[in-house]
Amino acid sequence: MGEQVVLISSSIVRPVNKPGSDRTKIHLTPFDLNLLHIGSPQRGLLFPKPNPDFHVISRLKASLSLALEIYFPFAGRLVKVENLEDNTVSFLIDCDGSGARFHHAEAKTISVSDLLQPDGSVPDFMKQLFPADDFKNCDGVTKPLLVLQVTEMKDGIFIGYCYNHLVADGVSMWGFINTWSKICSSGSSSFVHKPIVLKRWFLEGIHYPIHIPVSEAERPRPSRELPITKDRVFHFTKKNISDLKAKANSEVGSSDITISSLQAVTAHMWRSIIRHSGLSGGETQYKVVVDVRQRVNPPLEEDCFGNMIYIQQAIATVEELLNRGLGWAALQISKLVSSQTNENCKKFAEDWVRNVKNLKTGVGSRTVGDFVLVGGSPRFEVYNNDFGWGKPVAVRAGPGNNISGKLVLFPGIDEGSIDVQTSLWSDVLVNLLGDVEFLEHVSIMV
Repeated sequence: MGEQVVLISSSIVRPVNKPGSDRTKIHLTPFDLNLLHIGSPQRGLLFPKPNPDFHVISRLKASLSLALEIYFPFAGRLVKVENLEDNTVSFLIDCDGSGARFHHAEAKTISVSDLLQPDGSVPDFMKQLFPADDFKNCDGVTKPLLVLQVTEMKDGIFIGYCYNHLVADGVSMWGFINTWSKICSSGSSSFVHKPIVLKRWFLEGIHYPIHIPVSEAERPRPSRELPITKDRVFHFTKKNISDLKAKANSEVGSSDITISSLQAVTAHMWRSIIRHSGLSGGETQYKVVVDVRQRVNPPLEEDCFGNMIYIQQAIATVEELLNRGLGWAALQISKLVSSQTNENCKKFAEDWVRNVKNLKTGVGSRTVGDFVLVGGSPRFEVYNNDFGWGKPVAVRAGPGNNISGKLVLFPGIDEGSIDVQTSLWSDVLVNLLGDVEFLEHVSIMV
């Protein structure tokens, strides 16, 4: 459809009150620094069009300024410190109130129905609705930690955003969006919100700031040309999920272990994708983003602000995965999740500091196609984000970090359902859409 999104304006929105000389500086942990060269996450919400007298852009900008007063780290900047004594660098977040970038765009020919394809496909022009392309978290030294784009469409509004993973994860980001929407819908500065709680989890024996070799801190060169991925949203109804969960648990056949709905759904995706990835043998990995807030000891507040995730994986041979059934695959996921204890978190952090390396390898090979990577969560509060003119009608992930096998989970718009936005190579997607066993438990009508 060509370049149908036109940028009208771009500005910096700062917190209502600029911080003083005693402003907060946040040291970065191994969980943060492990994501230094990963692309910044991109998400977006699709809304119906408000009445003309709502004054969308001015209301959104004014309320954003108030929200940044509460979630002040998003208005800060990443600082890179050179340690000349040992030829290393360190990073920290300086909450200096520099602000977030706000793009206002128009797409007068794009309608809501253009985005919500009946078969769940994600149109190529969707990437124009997001405010950043190829942002890496290390770019926060020169770019804002939060960039937003509000696009006024023919009959809708799309709010897309890109945030730096060094300062926050999905829990913190959706908490911010929820607060921003409440401030905007209230239409006043009288909105009361408790102060955010910054994460306070720093291992004893690790000296902060952490020193990183200069060679590892440099932004990696662009990768060679990679196969093009296509995105598709697969919708799992409440019944789809119930059937998969019952099937997985019946195959496991254990009274001691109960496969969860999420484990059953992602096991189904893992097996189905690998079945069509052209792997004749070898190993495959199921990689999942783990929130460690309630896994460390003492546990942190469930909504504490910061980045408290890391990626862990279950490994199986391709033969095992495809031949041993849904229950076996779900059981491997269940074991992986239950094994993430305080000791695992400590070991990950300690090992990372001792061996600061491989920062540029990302989440795995971008060309082999032998894994799935599961991010997002159906537990995130998505559809209650009403900015004052109605609730969202859809949520989407942006084009950042697109690798074949990436799965981003969202709650479905119907209670108890799950949407999985899936990035796959075109040939894998075509084969998956012709897989009767896969489609038996999935609805591609969204």
